[in-house]
Amino acid sequence: MVNIKPLADRVVIKMLEAEETTKGGIILASAAKEKPQVAEIVAAGPGGVVDGKEVKMEVKVGDKVLISKYSGTEVKLDGEEYTIVRQSDILAIVE
Repeated sequence: MVNIKPLADRVVIKMLEAEETTKGGIILASAAKEKPQVAEIVAAGPGGVVDGKEVKMEVKVGDKVLISKYSGTEVKLDGEEYTIVRQSDILAIVE
């Protein structure tokens, strides 16, 4: 369990491992791999008024999401790496 409680429209995510092979079975060289953009939400803020506007949280703990490539603030807690992003940095929920 993560001991970080995000505020407002922020969420704590854990990046999922990048796939090393494509769907066609091609193995990617390490230089060809991009920073993974799929993450799992491990904690979510309550929403509320952010910058004068009411924000409803559309994501929840356990959702897998796509995020902007370089968004968020990286933090390390108990040897694990997490990223804190605003809900607006989340591009989509992966179903």
